[in-house]
Amino acid sequence: MCESDPRHLLKGIPENPGVYRMLDADGTVLYVGKAKHLKRRVGSYFGRVPTRRIQRMVSLIVDIEVTVTRTEAEALLLESNLIKALQPRFNVLLRDDKSYPYIHLTTQDAFPRLAFYRGSRKGAGRFFGPYPSAGAVRETLQLLQKLFPVRQCEDSFFRHRSRPCLQYQIKRCGGPCVGLIDAAEYAQDVASTVKFLEGRADEVVDDLVGAMERASAALEFERAAILRDRIATLRQIQQRQYVHGEGGDLDIVACALEGGLHCVQVFFIRGGRNLGNRGFFPQAPEDTEMATVMACFLAQFYTDKNVPPELIVNIEPEDCELLEQVFSERAGHRVQIRSKVRTERARWLEMARGNAEVALKSRLGSRAGYARRLAALHEALALESLPARMECFDISHTQGERTVASCVVFDGEGPRKSDYRRFNIEGITPGDDYAALSQALTRRYTRIKDGEYPLPDLLFIDGGRGQLSAVDMALREVGVAGVRLVGVSKGPDRRPGTEQLWLLGHEVPVILPSHSPAMHLIEQIRDEAHRFAITGHRQRRAKARITSSLEGIRGVGPKRRQELLKQFGGLRGLARARVEDIAGVDGISRQLAQQIYDAFHQEVPGY
Repeated sequence: MCESDPRHLLKGIPENPGVYRMLDADGTVLYVGKAKHLKRRVGSYFGRVPTRRIQRMVSLIVDIEVTVTRTEAEALLLESNLIKALQPRFNVLLRDDKSYPYIHLTTQDAFPRLAFYRGSRKGAGRFFGPYPSAGAVRETLQLLQKLFPVRQCEDSFFRHRSRPCLQYQIKRCGGPCVGLIDAAEYAQDVASTVKFLEGRADEVVDDLVGAMERASAALEFERAAILRDRIATLRQIQQRQYVHGEGGDLDIVACALEGGLHCVQVFFIRGGRNLGNRGFFPQAPEDTEMATVMACFLAQFYTDKNVPPELIVNIEPEDCELLEQVFSERAGHRVQIRSKVRTERARWLEMARGNAEVALKSRLGSRAGYARRLAALHEALALESLPARMECFDISHTQGERTVASCVVFDGEGPRKSDYRRFNIEGITPGDDYAALSQALTRRYTRIKDGEYPLPDLLFIDGGRGQLSAVDMALREVGVAGVRLVGVSKGPDRRPGTEQLWLLGHEVPVILPSHSPAMHLIEQIRDEAHRFAITGHRQRRAKARITSSLEGIRGVGPKRRQELLKQFGGLRGLARARVEDIAGVDGISRQLAQQIYDAFHQEVPGY
């Protein structure tokens, strides 16, 4: 057997359970897999009639690396982590880089607070969720404010109130900050909130009905009316959010396939409440079985998340028993993966599958529309081939202050947000957009020339001939050639749809019809660059203004600045604070508090 045949690598592979990695000639990982018997599993790639996908992968393999584990369950966890980290091209890939939000109740406080929370759940208090989106959390918090007046304000705001805020005036808070509700009554509202979030809404209704009857018997008709309205609101929420016949935690997972694209919909049920759903589009090589896609999705999705006791799926995943074992060990309770369900659960599963199909059709339609616009751009600019990568730069500043340049990237499928970059521009004449562009292009394309990023086929600039010349000069100085430059400027009357396209070396601009698909794509790319630039500029400007007012005060270093802003919820809260309030912060003496107070009232008039 010749050394170029990867089968000679099987000699060193053990029989133990573990993870294997297929590598190409450049050392790039092509595929990551797990096995109960490594040698038998890896050998199967060379001894069977392969699919087209496997055949193509095997033709690229020049090396195989293995990691031995104690059990197949450990191998599954390691496989999931490696796939997330390495993103091999022949694996099913789930690009889910967002942590999921929770509702946090600060039970350690005398008057607990409800708040939106995202991050590690190792701190004090109770966490409810996860929720599929930030919008689902905020919707629930708004509902809770109508039902139970538990505070949702920042601690720094709560501690420094001398009179009730607007939330008290509109009956969304009991006013604990100024003693308008006693601790016992507040604790009762907190207990009802917890019951609601735990899915025990029927108990809450019973409690409210009892309280309403007692208030009515005591002739407290105004309070009885308030309780009556809360009961009605809670009944409406139950009809809309609660899953009939469910009282526990489970996730409903449905996978659909169309046009070579997969979609997985996940419905989150906690305490019998439907917290919402979210769609995912895992990337899978062609001819990948649906059971494989489902198994890979579950393994990667629940690697770093709490797993509910039940997962209801429309397709039984590969290695179902192994997944159940791994999830049960991680969760500390039994986890079941069930695909055969009846009655209400079957209807929910069918609804999830229907949502997956609708999302697929929408994504495929969007892809088809993008492909048409890309083809139109190819024709309008007389390009040799369809552009595989496009970049666009834009500049944002306020009268020259805190200039930021943005670079957005589009490829054959649309925006490639992981490749977006911003550049803080320094050392130029304020307001000099040409110099700002030149600096940003030089920094970006020096890295491209060093091989950090691929060279784009098209480079769009938000501007006309002047900006285009500055960009051309910057690229020449860096030594980059072969990029088609296009300037996008507004028309004479600066109305949308009258944009002009300036091509390097052409004296007359190209003007495409406003209904042109090519023009729509260019406008999309240009607008995305503008959005990304102005967002970065506003963030930089806000950060500078927050810190600048404190930086000029002698004795207030970075740590004290951070502590002051944290205690008072930002610059505006600090500017409103009294000397006594400022002196109450750890490390701030009365004399220093007076200096801070004086400096703010000189620098920020009108507060």
